[in-house]
Amino acid sequence: MGPHLGPTGILGRTMSSSPYLDAVRDRVVIFDGAAGTWLQQQDLSMEDYGTPELEGFPEILNETRPELIAQMHREYLEAGADVVETNSFGGMRATLGEYGLGERTEELNEMAARIARGVADEFSTPDRPRFVAGSIGPGTRFASLGHVRYEELRDQVAEQARGLLRGGVDLLLLETQFDLLGIKAGMNGCRDAMAAVGREVPIQTQVTIELTGRMLPGTEIGAALVALDAMRPDVIGLNCATGPEEMSEHIRHLSAHSRIPISVLPNAGLPSVVDGHMHYDLTAEQFVDFHRRFITEFGVNVVGGCCGTTPEYIRQLAEAVAEVEPAPRHPHFEHGVASIYSPVLLEGDDTGGASNLIMIGERTNANGSNKFREAMLAADWDTCVAMAKEQVKEGSHIIDVCVDYVGRDGAADMDEIAQRFATQSSVPLVLDSTEPEVLEAGLRWLGGRAILNSANLEDGDAEGSRADRVFRLAKEYGAAVIVLLIDEEGQARDVEWKMR
Repeated sequence: MGPHLGPTGILGRTMSSSPYLDAVRDRVVIFDGAAGTWLQQQDLSMEDYGTPELEGFPEILNETRPELIAQMHREYLEAGADVVETNSFGGMRATLGEYGLGERTEELNEMAARIARGVADEFSTPDRPRFVAGSIGPGTRFASLGHVRYEELRDQVAEQARGLLRGGVDLLLLETQFDLLGIKAGMNGCRDAMAAVGREVPIQTQVTIELTGRMLPGTEIGAALVALDAMRPDVIGLNCATGPEEMSEHIRHLSAHSRIPISVLPNAGLPSVVDGHMHYDLTAEQFVDFHRRFITEFGVNVVGGCCGTTPEYIRQLAEAVAEVEPAPRHPHFEHGVASIYSPVLLEGDDTGGASNLIMIGERTNANGSNKFREAMLAADWDTCVAMAKEQVKEGSHIIDVCVDYVGRDGAADMDEIAQRFATQSSVPLVLDSTEPEVLEAGLRWLGGRAILNSANLEDGDAEGSRADRVFRLAKEYGAAVIVLLIDEEGQARDVEWKMR
């Protein structure tokens, strides 16, 4: 297998260790197929859901028909799946709350996990363990557009994940994710839940890319990889939205550049309506052919199905790839930063050529631009946005944003500016402030990968120092950092001092 599957990952990047990740490094791991498709074939009635108000809401079946959900997991495991997903895709408080079940969030998610755990344990052997993935969907609200605050979404995912962890899942799966900021909130919510429960499991994150070739807000796969790699998931991939054919070029990009394992869980082709029912256009045989190519050409480690796939699809997939090894990958990870739309790479070429020239626009800085400062003081946000767009038009690759001004609430100003620049500026941002609280106010709006300006060692690097606080923010939100060569003695002036 390729060097990317070693215990220390690519370029010395340490990867988590767990039975699930050990399996991913050792062979092709097969996920189950669609829960919704399977449930639709069961001819369920209102009685199955308990009350008319809950009819059609699958998460309540964990309580009203646990034996049915167990049977679904059993059929997928009998078909050859290594991993079953919990029946909890819509298990976040905001979604459950629409059915009056918000207060039961942890309970219902724990139910879902315990059902899947029990069935997976029935099929597990020492030579072939079976795993449970805690399914966490994106919810229905768009963080980047302000439909839900980052903090609220993070805390709702943490609540859901606590139930899944207590129920015994082997990994947490953030799937069908359409918004990078939502994924960041979700990953940090998962980590908060692990700390609260005292269990650490891998995080697998899967974006969904539309027929446009981008995520819903217009995110390229390159921007998604740059932003999400910095958040340190254990597996990254794609699921839903399209069939495998439409995913091919995005998988090719991940194959060439991702330094962690890749998962692909597509629909059974593109959907259409036939005789009043949803229909997907790929047969199981066609579906399997695409997966075989993903494994043998692109080195994909994790495969499975999404909408339209059934146990028969997974049976044929398991049989077809039983003896297939992923192609070795030698990825070249492209270091860089990203807006919610596109990446800006921060390195030279593979031949050791000169690094690329990066121009940072500095006009959206309250300390350097009277026009920007006056617009900010007047809450003229349209002018602030127009100044950012003008710099991009003139060739700036990155925009510097500084709102620091004596007597102002910098965090409040950054909140106003960052939420607009996050979607209305097409290039990445440098968040520029002397106050970590101001930097974090901006980070909570940025789905891409930002730069923090700056950190230094003026007051040392002990816990609680400014450098420590900035680096902690960079780690939590996946940001890059500009570091100034200053220590307790002052600005470094000679080579030896600078190197120290």
